[in-house]
Amino acid sequence: MKKIILSLIAFSAFAVSCSDFIEKDERGIQTLENYFQTAQECENYVNELTKRLLLPNDWYTLVAPRVTNEMATDDAWMGNTGQDNSAHRPCSQYIITPDNMGDMNSVYTAHYYTIQSVNLGLEKMAASPITDAQRNQYAGESLFIRAYCYYELVNNFGSVPLYTKSLGTADLKLQRSPVADIYAQIESDLKESAVKLENVPVARNGRVNKWAAYALLARVSLFQEKWAQAKQYSNKVITEGPFALESDFLNIWNVNNHNGVESILEAQSSSVQDKDLGSALPTLAGARGEDKKNFPSNDAQDVLDGWGWCMPTSDLENAYLSENDVVRRRSTITKWGEAAYGDEVLNPTHKFSLNDNKSGRICRKYYIPIAMRRALDKKDGHLPLNIPLIRLAEMYLTRAEANYHTGGDALADINIIRARVKLDPKTGLSGPTLLKQIYKERRLELAFEGLRLFDIRREKDPTTGRPVIESLMGPNGTFVQYNLNSTDPYETANLRESQDKGINFNPGKNLLWPIPQIEIDLSGGLITQNAGY
Repeated sequence: MKKIILSLIAFSAFAVSCSDFIEKDERGIQTLENYFQTAQECENYVNELTKRLLLPNDWYTLVAPRVTNEMATDDAWMGNTGQDNSAHRPCSQYIITPDNMGDMNSVYTAHYYTIQSVNLGLEKMAASPITDAQRNQYAGESLFIRAYCYYELVNNFGSVPLYTKSLGTADLKLQRSPVADIYAQIESDLKESAVKLENVPVARNGRVNKWAAYALLARVSLFQEKWAQAKQYSNKVITEGPFALESDFLNIWNVNNHNGVESILEAQSSSVQDKDLGSALPTLAGARGEDKKNFPSNDAQDVLDGWGWCMPTSDLENAYLSENDVVRRRSTITKWGEAAYGDEVLNPTHKFSLNDNKSGRICRKYYIPIAMRRALDKKDGHLPLNIPLIRLAEMYLTRAEANYHTGGDALADINIIRARVKLDPKTGLSGPTLLKQIYKERRLELAFEGLRLFDIRREKDPTTGRPVIESLMGPNGTFVQYNLNSTDPYETANLRESQDKGINFNPGKNLLWPIPQIEIDLSGGLITQNAGY
């Protein structure tokens, strides 16, 4: 039986008789053999791949595991202490096993589903009767998508099966490939993507462009400690790309500033009322237990009432306070009873249920302002908050870290980032002190943007040479000890999420998540498990 991609028409049961339906030839059905015949078909296919990569309106498949990764760091608690936490607890508490992975199963499965679809599309579009320019665009976008999927897979799970051709059921005997091979394929895909997208206009909101490919090349080069290459690509994006830092840090996550001047690639959202195109993140990580009586309007229309997952830690807040970093702190964290930054008039004392919130804090980056709430008849599934995947500030911080390791001017780049949020420049720093400051600036700038877990796993403590996460987590970790001795009035008052967060971290295994046991079973044991699991 042919594989059906989609039907162009619905069954016309009311237009034809049963005998007509039985006797007439099947028409309007598209299969792998007759699809990819027009540029529109190819574009529709690639649009679907892009949606699968970003999925901002699907709370579980990719948004939840990405948020769960935040909860496994020193930046975030699970946060919601009133509901079942089984999706997030295995990673957040470092009790994850191959049979109990919470929502981390879904990112593995989803990305391989997308990779198979990318491979299939590339093969079919290579023979499609479209122009070379069109073929380059769709192939370039597809290659980026495959590279991003492997980027997340390798950073979550380490060695994973690598394949670049579509597979049939007889081909499913792949073993894990070395991490170096996976990164080599990521780099190859991104370089080819950039070349193919060279002449494609950049201003296509939500679509992959060559600068996204160069920026991801900079990131994966940094993660591999390829310092010269990280500097090369980050510098290219900074000096040649059409991007600029937002003058107001709060604008990066502004619901009225989608695809702003700093954005290199972000997941799109829309408040269109007859379709569920909104971002799931403001609901998943929004303040739980809002009440109209806590808003000046006393109007239920102002209430969003999120689910309350991924709440900021006081440890992260203290990192901002230690730098007197008011702008980034208030743009990232709202503490119970404080005015919502930038929304002080309509939400002067943002309050929510402390019984359901571990830390008494919410992530301001995920916040929907009151005026936007009032403009929506439907909220859930219609919240217009785009999610930045890559932005220009990261490139400055990447170049700073690369400069540190190659003898360049690292201070200049972090001071550009600091100047934007009205902080004095750092001077006279060198050696381990400078490297720690670069790490700190990444934390303060990019909190809750999907990089913290990967960063603390890869960053080396200049004192010990070991991954930074090892000094933070585990029984003697500084973050664990801080929490055990904390006097924070919110975190220590709500112990329904354990105060010893991170105590179960084991450096012998928890630098990666386990391979899902179901994947090992389906492979007949060809896929092996990560060490320690």
